[in-house]
Amino acid sequence: MDGKNGLESVVTEAMAAPARAQNAGDGDAMAGPPLRFSAKRKLAVVQRLLRGESLEKVSRETNVPVHRLSEWRDRALLAAEGALKERERDARDEEIERLKAKVGEITMANELLYAKIDMLEGGRPLAGRRLRK
Repeated sequence: MDGKNGLESVVTEAMAAPARAQNAGDGDAMAGPPLRFSAKRKLAVVQRLLRGESLEKVSRETNVPVHRLSEWRDRALLAAEGALKERERDARDEEIERLKAKVGEITMANELLYAKIDMLEGGRPLAGRRLRK
């Protein structure tokens, strides 16, 4: 190994790009701050996870941390469970809503009457009536 060629090979190796780890991915994912996802895009990502795609693979491809993907999946499953628990509305529900509205109207009328009584009394109770003889 002569001096000049040996030095050039050391400098060339030092300046070369470092080798990528085997699990570093294919480099298609963009590095940088995560993008904002719309609800539709989040749902599409969650559907990929529910179909069985690897959490790590989806994370690399979408540039979203694994913990965030897990959170989206869990929230989607809870929402789906809640949607399946709902029952269909029937005539009783309409009657209940009508009666609740009626109770609200009566309560409001009572409150207005009590306010009017307080205003007429001027902060003091009504004078007691004298009985006629």
